[in-house]
Amino acid sequence: MTVTQEKTFFGQPRALSTLFGVELWERFSFYGMQGILLIYLYYSAADGGLGISEDTATSIVGAYGGAVYLSTILGAWLADRLLGSERVLFLSAVLVMCGHLALATLPGLAGVAVGLVLIAIGSGGVKANATSLVGTLYAEGDERRDAGFSLFYLGINLGALAGPLLTGLLQKTAGFHVGFGLAAVGMAIGLAQYAVGRRRLPDSAREVPHPLPAGRRAAAAVTFGVVAATIAILAATGVLAADRLATIVVVVSAAAAVCYFVVILASREITRTERRRVLAFIPMFLASAAFWSLYQQQFTVVTLYSDQRLDRTVLGWQLPVSWVQSINPVFIILLSGAFAALWTRLGDRQPSAPVKFATGTAIMGVAFLLFLPLAGGGPNSAPLLALAGILFVFTVAELLLSPVGLSLATKLAPRAFQTQMVALFFLSVALGTALSGVLARYYSADGEVAYFGVLGVVAIVLGSALALGTRSITRLMDGVR
Repeated sequence: MTVTQEKTFFGQPRALSTLFGVELWERFSFYGMQGILLIYLYYSAADGGLGISEDTATSIVGAYGGAVYLSTILGAWLADRLLGSERVLFLSAVLVMCGHLALATLPGLAGVAVGLVLIAIGSGGVKANATSLVGTLYAEGDERRDAGFSLFYLGINLGALAGPLLTGLLQKTAGFHVGFGLAAVGMAIGLAQYAVGRRRLPDSAREVPHPLPAGRRAAAAVTFGVVAATIAILAATGVLAADRLATIVVVVSAAAAVCYFVVILASREITRTERRRVLAFIPMFLASAAFWSLYQQQFTVVTLYSDQRLDRTVLGWQLPVSWVQSINPVFIILLSGAFAALWTRLGDRQPSAPVKFATGTAIMGVAFLLFLPLAGGGPNSAPLLALAGILFVFTVAELLLSPVGLSLATKLAPRAFQTQMVALFFLSVALGTALSGVLARYYSADGEVAYFGVLGVVAIVLGSALALGTRSITRLMDGVR
């Protein structure tokens, strides 16, 4: 029996359970830490925080989130040129665990700097390669692929649900560093699980699809060293100032995306059909970046909103700020199975990827417009139930775009650039996530109507434009839906 014929994990290949598990625990640690990161940065020292200004804190969080997805380029390159996806995934998980340990044990900004750099690099490697490895479990044309990615996405959100709940509770009762320590423990569990189950992955998971010639490896090592040293010098001299970090990541992400598209499209190793499919991915990339610039404000604007405007009191007890970030994963867990079943049932009658992208982008705009009836209130004026309803709309939009985007990247990818096409999708997330930090500077309680109104309308317009171009995009995709 071949790998693609196995049906031992909810009707999917058995090896999916290994990738499901490592991604669950990596997301537990990632979202658990991120759930308390922003408030750690701007809470006063008396409350256990670092006392950084809100604008600088949101810039750091946006830049860090963007850097996570930006570093998928490095993880993808290492997989495609040197080590293969399976090995890079394992080493990246080790880096993530070390980063959480740094946040938990090193005091002040030193712990933030070391911890976030390690987590960003490690999480980028995990993201690009775990997703790519899921793609290796399915043959071309296997209709289970989208359902498998939706199940994989369920694992992500089980971790995203539990992480903020537990780290937030520990932060409130025992302090920020204990919360960060729990994130490290979670990643250690995921690493152990993956070490045991990695042998189940197919041999193709260990292949290096586009090996770097031995004579060029020394030059690559020197290049990486120079880049790392340059970044360190710029940071030490204040050029990479914290309040400008999000903007810098936006510029770097956009430039990297342009370079990536040019390199892939100009390659002699891709066929005419593959080149057309890469061109079809460009409008989806732009829609994805716009979507994530709004969606990722859960960790910037929505966190500020939850801390300062939301009535979090339930039965006389005030919920930790981070618990609000577990609302979205609850809805994903409830709905992802329904979406997976829907796509499976519809089969080749399901909407095409461009239609799903367009609808998801427009619905995300609608979610922002739903903040308008709550605008203008003071502290504790926004009902928790109302925000939960808005986050439900966030979730519907996400399920139409995010797992579909992951699947689409593997379907449109040229053979020589499999993992790097997944990295391109994550570059759109990097661009959007960093933009969420830049946009957060313009948010204020007094300007909520303009802020949520303008961004909501822009997203709806972009979604509508993509819908109008669906027929042309579908032709370029040459049979891929």
